[in-house]
Amino acid sequence: MVDVAKNLHDVQKRLPDDVCLVAISKYHPKEMIASAYAAGQRVFGESREQELAEKVEALPNDIEWHFIGHLQTNKVKYIAPYISMIESVDSPKLLREINKHAARSNRVIDVLLELHIAEEATKYGFTLDKCRDFLEVGEWRELSNVRICGLMMMASNVDDERQIRQEMLTAKDFFNEVKERYFADQPSFKQRSWGMSHDYLIAVTCGSTMVRVGSAIFGER
Repeated sequence: MVDVAKNLHDVQKRLPDDVCLVAISKYHPKEMIASAYAAGQRVFGESREQELAEKVEALPNDIEWHFIGHLQTNKVKYIAPYISMIESVDSPKLLREINKHAARSNRVIDVLLELHIAEEATKYGFTLDKCRDFLEVGEWRELSNVRICGLMMMASNVDDERQIRQEMLTAKDFFNEVKERYFADQPSFKQRSWGMSHDYLIAVTCGSTMVRVGSAIFGER
């Protein structure tokens, strides 16, 4: 039996106060989320629209839901009315779709741009050059129902801490670059989301402000 509350507190104790913990609850039952909620956790991450909808319906309405993982454009309309943040914007097309459905819901949705830095074909996201091009073109400035709040990336799933650290520091340096060039006057552009159960302690030494921890809290799926 997984002791969710104990695991949660163990993770929280190891995080600086200024780092947001996103408890990755995808594929875990509502009862485990309720246990984390009872222990004080309010930010949860999900990656499947249908599963998320069922949990939103069943769980307290002050939960801040983050969508993580690849989001198909045809699913945006379902989550737009309630999602707090979409962490995985990996294309201009997806950002436009989020903006369209956020407008229909009379909302502004916070998003992170996903970077593809890891040398793994299975990862999604903008390459650094593609992200520079996207920001330079400037279409995003006209999308008034989305707010770009920072960057997200996933480091390579390897045991080599040196490689993980290097990829995260690359993301940190890129954040500083685009912050200065495009978002210097926007305090909301501040989030650096990297670090998961196996590497979140490395992440907090590499500038992360938001870690996505699942199995270290809820156990293996």
